[in-house]
Amino acid sequence: MQEKQKQPLILTLRIDGASQTFFDAQRSRYFPPAQNFLQAHLTLFHQLPDQAAAWNYLQNLSFPTFHLEVNGLMLLGSGVAYTLESAELLRLHALVARGFVEVLVAQDRQKLRPHVTIQNKTQPEIARALLADLMATFKPFRVKAEGIDLWTYLGGPWQHRHYFPFV
Repeated sequence: MQEKQKQPLILTLRIDGASQTFFDAQRSRYFPPAQNFLQAHLTLFHQLPDQAAAWNYLQNLSFPTFHLEVNGLMLLGSGVAYTLESAELLRLHALVARGFVEVLVAQDRQKLRPHVTIQNKTQPEIARALLADLMATFKPFRVKAEGIDLWTYLGGPWQHRHYFPFV
């Protein structure tokens, strides 16, 4: 008997509570409500295998907490995102990628462009106007990375599977 095909896992970065609350409020305010199934998030990998070896690799990953600089905003065509920068985040991404090198999909093999989407699936002119409004008062700030979260995609919403805290 064949094993049922499991849904791939999504890996996101968990940030400190105050920063998460800020990004969630921005997303709630600007994301079209009918399409806003998720909290704000920074996706590290879009499709990791839901297999014991993958879970073991992530469980044994030891990485310290670190800070990221929220350094700007970017236009996504039909949305807006905050951009983030951190050498430690790039190291974390490379470390996880090495553990899954043989199974990464093309999207996950690309260079990481860290961002948190607060608006998407809207008219391009609405996105451009929001970008201009937010840029007028934007000041860089820092957030703290506290761990990684695994999720299963459910055709819109995601189901949380596990939290791996940093040390």
